[in-house]
Amino acid sequence: MISVALFNNKGGVGKTTLAYHLAHMLQRQGLRILAVDLDPQSNLTAAILDEQELEALWGEDSELAAQESRPAQRMLFTRTDGQYTIADAIRPIMEGTGDIAHVTPVAVTEGLWLLPGNLELSKFEDKLSAGWLNSYGGDPAAIRTTTAFYRIITQAAHSVDADIVLIDVGPNLGAINRAALIAADTVLMPLAADLFSLKGLLNLGPTLREWRTKWQGVVRPQIPSSIPSPTASMQPLGYVIMQPEMRLDRPVRAYERWLARIPWVYGTAVLGHDTWPADDRSYEIATMRNYRSLMPLAHDARKPMFDLKAADGALGSTQKYVQTCYQEFRALAEEITSRLETARGNLLQ
Repeated sequence: MISVALFNNKGGVGKTTLAYHLAHMLQRQGLRILAVDLDPQSNLTAAILDEQELEALWGEDSELAAQESRPAQRMLFTRTDGQYTIADAIRPIMEGTGDIAHVTPVAVTEGLWLLPGNLELSKFEDKLSAGWLNSYGGDPAAIRTTTAFYRIITQAAHSVDADIVLIDVGPNLGAINRAALIAADTVLMPLAADLFSLKGLLNLGPTLREWRTKWQGVVRPQIPSSIPSPTASMQPLGYVIMQPEMRLDRPVRAYERWLARIPWVYGTAVLGHDTWPADDRSYEIATMRNYRSLMPLAHDARKPMFDLKAADGALGSTQKYVQTCYQEFRALAEEITSRLETARGNLLQ
């Protein structure tokens, strides 16, 4: 099993859309995929589950205590009947009553599972901030708090024998994302070719290296063997450029200008090199065109864009667009799988 965090500290670049479609396409390739929603906004969970299922998860009866004491109030005949979220898993830590609770992933389809998010996850931010500082001194309670996401994900991945774990995180450099990212083997960055994404890379790269250094050099040597802990490798897998609303073959001048700067910024800020050739795009995985015209249809049909049929409203030229979407996401998934194999070999060294 290898994990990938999809992260950019700039919002609105299509990160969750990429995670959703990548999860489905990797599953089509015969891989067992666990999607994990660690964004407190829970957009990935909302994209996968319908409103009835979300109500079952996020209502009062989604809490562990309520589920156990009032089982008759659970909603029936949904994929989320009797299921819990990540917020339920960390509730014992939040309330000071124990360690993480096991969460069984929701079966989305054969070979694809979801570890659901919850808006209540935002309440964990302060606890994680304090835990990070206290873990420097080897405090076991602080270490259990900081490693909570890693241990929840690891348990869930093993329970479904996942090949790849995709972790969707929010667009910031706060304590929740720090705990999520140190749990990840690799990091995939969706980018827009604009000033804000490049500025985000300049902040993100040094921060990831700082987190890795402090965890590996200060905290991890003090962690007792009884507490499973991540290596915080966070290997940069590469970046995916998410195209704005314009034709791929005719990018506007501003787009070209920012596009040309991405390799150098990524090489220096994220990879940590003193310099990087401006034309070296070896970490550029793909450029995904804008499929905004397919999004409303996919949302209504509650399926990936590349699965849309005529019955979903994908008629005429739109159906050809759906086929192009399928081909591009398939190529993206194949390239990411190849890069993950290389990363897996690096992790074993």
